[in-house]
Amino acid sequence: MTMNLKINGQARTAEAVQETPLLWVLRDELGMCGTKFGCGMALCGACTVHLDGQPIRSCSTPISAAAGKSITTIEAMSGDRVGQAVQSAWVELGVAQCGYCQAGQIMTAVGLLKSNPKPSDKQIDEAMSGNICRCGTYPRIHAAVKLAAQRLQGVK
Repeated sequence: MTMNLKINGQARTAEAVQETPLLWVLRDELGMCGTKFGCGMALCGACTVHLDGQPIRSCSTPISAAAGKSITTIEAMSGDRVGQAVQSAWVELGVAQCGYCQAGQIMTAVGLLKSNPKPSDKQIDEAMSGNICRCGTYPRIHAAVKLAAQRLQGVK
C-alpha cells in the first residue's frame, strides 16, 4: 500500500503494509539510517523520532499511525534550533561513547526542551529515563541536556 508521509518537512511516499513499523520504513524503504533499531519492543529508546512534535518509539509505531502526520528524525536536528543546541552540548561534553543510542537520546532531549525549556534535574532524569545507554553515559547525557537548556535560555 502506498503511504504519503511528511518527513523532516518533505513529502515522501513509501510502499508498506499498514502494520509495518515506522522504523523499518525509515531505514529500509527510505534509506534514513540515523534512527537505530535497539530492542524492537519500545523499551530502549534507540528508535525515538518525533511524530507531530512528540517523541515516539518508531519500532512499535505502525506506519499507518504516521500517515498524514509530521515525522521528524535525527537527520533534521542540524537544522533545528533546539536540535543544534543539544547536538552542540553533546559534542562539547563528549557524551557519546559507542554512540549507538545517541540519536534516540538526542531526539528525547529535544522533545523535552521543546515542551519544557527550563527542566529541573528531576525532570531531565524522568524524561531521559526511557532511553537506555549500555555505555552508562547518563551523567554526561544529563549535563548536556542541562547545558543545552541553559544556552537556549541565554545563560552561559
